[in-house]
Amino acid sequence: MERHFERDLEELKERLLWMGSLAERAAHQAVHAVLEADEKLAQAVLDEENAINELQIEIDDRVVQLLALQQLMAADLRFVMAIARINNELERIGDQAVNIAQSAQRIMRHPRVKPYIDLPRMGDLAEKMVRDSLDSLVRRDVVLARAVLSRDDQVDHLRDQIFRDLLSYMMGDSSVVFSAFELILVAQNLERIADHATNIAEDVIYMVVGSDVRHPALERHNP
Repeated sequence: MERHFERDLEELKERLLWMGSLAERAAHQAVHAVLEADEKLAQAVLDEENAINELQIEIDDRVVQLLALQQLMAADLRFVMAIARINNELERIGDQAVNIAQSAQRIMRHPRVKPYIDLPRMGDLAEKMVRDSLDSLVRRDVVLARAVLSRDDQVDHLRDQIFRDLLSYMMGDSSVVFSAFELILVAQNLERIADHATNIAEDVIYMVVGSDVRHPALERHNP
């Protein structure tokens, strides 16, 4: 029975990591659809949305079955609850990637506003946060998870810089308003992807050491 339970936990983690790889790829493809004006990349993101959603439902079902059928000890319970929360975060990353891909399709219909400088940097940073948050789960690496948390401010800074630059372009040339607005939406979605990666890292910390770091002033440790 115990061996079967361990196998169930491992399969649950493997399915989550597969979902993570799909969400990470969707984010990467969506950003590059914008940067390269690539319709095929944008459509690929839209085509894979259902696969991510189906995995979310499957993982939720596995979590419910484990909770219903097993008497989980504290560490295993934290693991399963963290998987449930991370599952939701990954689905939301997939949603943000879809939003970016849809913006990419609309941007392609209009002239480019300006050379992309901060947007590629923001995309790379958000993608790395997602990748590292998932790696921290695999390795049970609290140091790596905390490193993800420390990068959130960098993403916010790039978002603010992009907003300022695009607003100045919009005020100077009304013909670029539509494209500039879509790029602002892209930056907003990238910032949200980074937020979801941060949430995953927080869940990993909770899973490994039982420390809830979502609200530092109220941080507490569980056995």
